[in-house]
Amino acid sequence: MDFEGKNVLVTGGAGFIGSALVRELLKENANVYVLDNFLSGSRENLKECEKGITIIEADVRDKALADIFSKNDIEFVFHLAAMPYIPECYTKPAEFFEINAVGTLNVMLACKKAGVRRVLQYSTSEVYGTAKYLPMDESHPINPHSTYATSKVAADRLCFTLYHEQQVPVIILRQFNTYGPRETHPYIIPEIISQLSRGSTLHLGNINAKRDFTYVCDAARAAIELMKHKEAEGQVFNSGYGKCWSIKEIAEIIAEIMGVHDLKIVVEKQRLRPLDVQVLEANYFKLFRLTGWKPKVSFEEGLQKTIEWFNENGKRWPWEK
Repeated sequence: MDFEGKNVLVTGGAGFIGSALVRELLKENANVYVLDNFLSGSRENLKECEKGITIIEADVRDKALADIFSKNDIEFVFHLAAMPYIPECYTKPAEFFEINAVGTLNVMLACKKAGVRRVLQYSTSEVYGTAKYLPMDESHPINPHSTYATSKVAADRLCFTLYHEQQVPVIILRQFNTYGPRETHPYIIPEIISQLSRGSTLHLGNINAKRDFTYVCDAARAAIELMKHKEAEGQVFNSGYGKCWSIKEIAEIIAEIMGVHDLKIVVEKQRLRPLDVQVLEANYFKLFRLTGWKPKVSFEEGLQKTIEWFNENGKRWPWEK
């Protein structure tokens, strides 16, 4: 199956991964619709392609969602809209749960009511918590370490049960960490790049934590390839690079690319998370076996691309307003 001429909607399509997904779908010649409330997503992320897409300003909690899908004859939905930035969940736990879990329930029921052919729930590796074994496959125990992760576990289970109880044709994709241009929140890689653009001293938190990072275009391509397979419905799939790096290692690689030779790292207690995930590393074999997907952009190449975009765009991220 391909997406040429198909009406495809991306919730959260103005966000970091969402906007990358929009651009990849346009390469597939899909008719792309973006549904976003623009609380964290940025219209700037869609500026280069806005003439080729339809933008719908709405919230995933909107009870009129099914009508929006029906009115636009939406066939496929990629559900990415969420509150994703973990440090914010410590002060807004109820809002995280309402948007990430209840919002997902609303999207799934709207898809059923509108007769959407297939929907992909964008989940996260954070549902696993710290690795019990490496690499982490889809059978890894679930052990969320934050309200954000807990809200995504709830969303995952809602999707799983709605597939069986309501025949909602949903696929669950657990994406490990991503990075790249247009990042909308101060995650670790854009934070390091931003700090090193101003000097050689980094102020960081848990520098020993290890993460598996996929370049955002590769991540978007994984979601698209998975959505093409009906047999993926009702199943969970991991997507990641298949290798992890410590935050200290990532800082050193970025410093080398940016020409910073006197790097100094200061660990600040206020940057430490209450219950941090120590190690994440993906086993994406299930995804590869079904779709043939694997990452194309190496970590170093992706970092180079990301730094180039940062430099070409005023040395500011969308979140640095």
